[in-house]
Amino acid sequence: MPQPRRARAARLATVVRSEQLSASLVRVVLGGDGLADFEPSEFADSYVKLVFLDPSVPRPLPRDERGRVVVDGLSDEPVRMRSYTVRSFDETTRELVLDFVVHGDAGLAGPWAAAAGPGDEALLLGPGGGYAPDPSASYHLLAGDLSALPAIAVALERLPESAVGAAYVEVPGPADEVPLDAPAGVPVTWLHTGDRRPGDRLVSAVLDLPWPGGDVQAFVHGEAGAVREMRRHLRIGHGMTLDRLSVSGYWRLGVDDEGWRAGKREWNAAVEQDEAVAGVR
Repeated sequence: MPQPRRARAARLATVVRSEQLSASLVRVVLGGDGLADFEPSEFADSYVKLVFLDPSVPRPLPRDERGRVVVDGLSDEPVRMRSYTVRSFDETTRELVLDFVVHGDAGLAGPWAAAAGPGDEALLLGPGGGYAPDPSASYHLLAGDLSALPAIAVALERLPESAVGAAYVEVPGPADEVPLDAPAGVPVTWLHTGDRRPGDRLVSAVLDLPWPGGDVQAFVHGEAGAVREMRRHLRIGHGMTLDRLSVSGYWRLGVDDEGWRAGKREWNAAVEQDEAVAGVR
């Protein structure tokens, strides 16, 4: 008999400050007593889920015995969540840094981040994650769009100075570029979407990369359609195994976040079937 899902308890943090990093990126720094026991993850793609409650939920929010907010059952409306990479966490100040993609009033978390001010509430679940750059790899391939930029930035900072590889980041235009700290042997190439379909230039860059051979480790994240093409190239074209490849669609063109999450399992199954037909394990 299936067990009832465990009630989700979220940390209640508050906005300390925010800043505009680029034309499309806003950085929000969170703090407060809710982060007193936050344990930073070892993963470069460590993430937290931001919980957005219906505005009708009365304040103050109810707390459990640990001081966390049990988010299920607070409203008749479904709980809406968005995942964001932990850009950094300062264990001394207990400040958590998140970078948000903001496109005007579109979306849920972007407008919240653009308007966030000191003292605003933020409910957090996590952290989670699964990728960390392996210093023993002979070559590191990092490819992603704005949604993957924070994780790519963390990965570049964690690579040893002797690392060799390539990083490709697709952003709308020059005003969206931000400084990145990368080893000399891992050049960062900025790709501008312009009037092309999001992900097109990123796919072209990865497909045109002369294959280095050896022990390649890759991190490939971003728009689902583009990620599928890059995954096919790396898995079927070059025989990369999943233990050396972190690959996922963070979002899908033309579908909101709820729609993408609802169909992601079926989409992943189709991708795996393609690889099975091609004889890739």
